[in-house]
Amino acid sequence: MANDLKDVEIEKAQFVFSVYDWEGSGQMDAMDLGNALRALNLNPTIELIGKMGGTQKRGEKKIKFEEFLPIFSQVKKEKEQGCFEDFLECLKLYDKNEDGTMLLAELTHSLTALGERLDDVELDNVMKDCMDPEDDDGNIPYAPFLKKMMDNMVVIDHVK
Repeated sequence: MANDLKDVEIEKAQFVFSVYDWEGSGQMDAMDLGNALRALNLNPTIELIGKMGGTQKRGEKKIKFEEFLPIFSQVKKEKEQGCFEDFLECLKLYDKNEDGTMLLAELTHSLTALGERLDDVELDNVMKDCMDPEDDDGNIPYAPFLKKMMDNMVVIDHVK
């Protein structure tokens, strides 16, 4: 077990694990590892999820809670996770007018062309769930978008 976790963190991890234990078998599908970690307020990259044993296809591998807890503990320690403030600073780079807005086209380009890219279906889901309407100049307020994105924990299913 992960000795560095507090009792309350273990309790939360157990609850999240039980949510992703679809069959009630005491195991969750490794494909759900990233979503479970995100539900625990972590932001692991797809690469990190893979390193920790996550899979891209359902049914390839199962994880028991005893295996999940050390993964949770390890990912909690990772430095490559961003928080709201980090992401906000990145989006400020696109704020040409310094008024808290950015071009929707630039955000769309960033989400589909940089880093862990979204496909068209994923982008449509993000837009529908988190995006405020753009103004007459094609700008959107980026802080509310980011807040909705992080609060909603939009689940992105990377299985094709």
